[in-house]
Amino acid sequence: MWNEKYIGLTTYEKGEFKRLANYLLSHTYMVRYEYQSSQQMTLPNYDYQIASRLFGILQDYFAVTGWRLEKDDNYGIMSLINIFDHNRLRIDRFTTLFLYTCRLIYEEEREQVNSFHTVKTDTQAVVEKMRMLGLLDKGKTTQKERIEAQRTLAHHNIIQKMESSAWNNEGNQILILPSILSIISNQGINDMITELDELGVDDDTSTTGEKEE
Repeated sequence: MWNEKYIGLTTYEKGEFKRLANYLLSHTYMVRYEYQSSQQMTLPNYDYQIASRLFGILQDYFAVTGWRLEKDDNYGIMSLINIFDHNRLRIDRFTTLFLYTCRLIYEEEREQVNSFHTVKTDTQAVVEKMRMLGLLDKGKTTQKERIEAQRTLAHHNIIQKMESSAWNNEGNQILILPSILSIISNQGINDMITELDELGVDDDTSTTGEKEE
């Protein structure tokens, strides 16, 4: 049982267990590598290392409470999924389209992807691709839409802002993280054009597999 294993942890490990469990509940995804703007390089994520060490206990704990914790060691992704399909994060239409466009860009750049499994792009490149696909209302978008979409996706470790400063109204350099593969599968890519066509005429809010905050 997870609690028996938990009792055997050190005081420090118990503290990390609690912190990381709460982090996963809030952020849904965790990736093995993160870009450190202060050093201008991608480095191993300490939280991912600790979570991997405690993975068995975390997985058993979440299973008891109705969650499935998964880890992909190939791409370096940890994800938390509700087995009852509850606690889904509702995102607006623009954020949904921004997410799907990021996935398309990731797919197109996969052959050139680096050893960290990240794809570098920027806000303007994503918006321009959305425009080319006819996903923007009258070909336009607002600063508020762009910033809110990026903040939401960054909070869930789907993209990461490369600058240390706040989100810029004019756009930012961003990394598309491999966690995006867990949201939109290869099968999803095969159906992408159809889905995007449907989203292009659907003004309703959409849902992803993440949790509501």
